[in-house]
Parts: sequence; structure tokens; C-alpha cells
Amino acid sequence: MVELFSIGHFSIHLLSVTSAIGMIIGLLLIQKEGERKLLDKDKLMDLGIFTVLFGIIGARLGYILFFNFDYYLNNPSEILRFSQGGLSIQGAILAGGAAAFLIMRRKNLPVWKTADAIVPGVILGQAIGRVGCDVFGVPMSRNWPWGVMVNGELLHPAQLYEVALNYILFLLIWRKRKTAKFDGELFFIYIIGFALNRFIVEFFRTNPQGLGPLSIAHVLSLVIIALGIMVLIFMKNRSYGTSVSVNEGISLSNSLVYGLVVTGFIISVVFYYGIHFIYSR
Repeated sequence: MVELFSIGHFSIHLLSVTSAIGMIIGLLLIQKEGERKLLDKDKLMDLGIFTVLFGIIGARLGYILFFNFDYYLNNPSEILRFSQGGLSIQGAILAGGAAAFLIMRRKNLPVWKTADAIVPGVILGQAIGRVGCDVFGVPMSRNWPWGVMVNGELLHPAQLYEVALNYILFLLIWRKRKTAKFDGELFFIYIIGFALNRFIVEFFRTNPQGLGPLSIAHVLSLVIIALGIMVLIFMKNRSYGTSVSVNEGISLSNSLVYGLVVTGFIISVVFYYGIHFIYSR
């Protein structure tokens, strides 16, 4: 991981900083959407914080179980060394989602309505946080101008590809939130869309092979996409156009959000190339 600076034995890494920024902005948007959907703000904040914590745990466990189990089985002391990298976004979604469901039931929050309020903030936070990841792509076959030089090789900036796809998914969900036909629709659009994003990005990364030319991450993404589509179809047929109660009077304007997204992506690109230029010297 890129170490920005250290204080004694305590190091601050790039991914930690961008992830923290993404979480804060994501939680603020979750609060705003919860207010629009007439949900209890205090319960929603508790839910968001616990979901993030369990998501981090799930990301680590997912990486250990699906991608590098033999290594951690032989080196258990390495399991808690987050600074050395090794997180699985699929594990984060599964563990965070399961924890969120249990917490929503415990706090008597409407499950699917709350899930829809959460996902815009979640995908926006992921778009912001991903720019700090240092898992680069495979070497480029040609000297494309957007490649990033790492250890003398020109690599695909896989992090930026995912950042761009996540911002696109955020905009799709943001536009869809006012025309959603039933509670839970946005959540499963997020699940399907994010798994599709990961499936695309995996073509530019190196991961353990799972099934023929597909990596383990490819296979996990396909499973999530298939399950998401099936549940979405089931809920659509079962809901019969259930209305979604909201208070549009406190909604953020689309023009403001689109402007912030464009600005955020430009900042992400400049920051990405700038930080890697500085720390590669």
C-alpha cells in the first residue's frame, strides 16, 4: 500500500484516507436520503456505521477464504495485518448486507425502503474510496496515454476504471430513485450493477483462476448478478407497483449532484495520477 506518512510505528496509507473520505460522504448522503424517505435519522446513522464495520471485516474474510486461504492458513498472524492489503469487495457486500439486514430488523426499520435509502451513499462512497487502491491492472499491450507506470511497467489503471464505472452506477441509481416502482428496486439494481462493474474490471486485473478463463472474482460476480436478477424479478412480480412514500421537498437537485459527480471524478483522476507520480519517483 502507498504510505503517505508515518508517526512512530503508526502509518497512514492512501487507501485508508480515501476510504475514510468515501465513508464520511457516503454516510452524509445516506442521512439525506433517509430524511427524504421519512426514516429515523439516528437509527439510520447507527445502521450505516455498523454496516461499514462489518463490511470491512467481511472484505478481509472474503479475501482470505476466496483468494489466499492456504497462505493465511499457514500464516495466521498475517490475518490482522490490514496494512499489507488483501480485501474483497464481494466479501464486504455479503457481510455488510447481512449485518445491515439484521440491524434493520432489530431496530424496526422497513428493510427494503431502508436498503434503497442506503445504496446511493454506498456506491458513491465506493467510487471515492476506490481511487486509493493500489491493486493495479495487467500490463498494457500498447502505450496508451492513460496507463500508469509501476516498477518499470505500463499498467492498466484498473482503480480508475472501477471509479468511473461506480460513478456511472451512482448516476443511474440517482436518476432511478424517483421512478422506482417498489421498495427494494434500487438495492438490487445496485447489487447487479456493482457486480457487473467488478466483472468488467476483472478483465484488466490478475486474480486466481476459477473457471476456465474466468477468475474467482469473475465467478463470484456472475453468481451475484444471477441471484440479483432473479430476486429483482420475483419482487417486481410480487409488489404490483407498490408506491414509495417520500418527501421530495428536501431532495438534492439533480443539477447539483451531477456537477458534484463530474467534479469528483476530475479530482479523482488528477489525484490518482498525481499521487502515483509522486510516490513512484
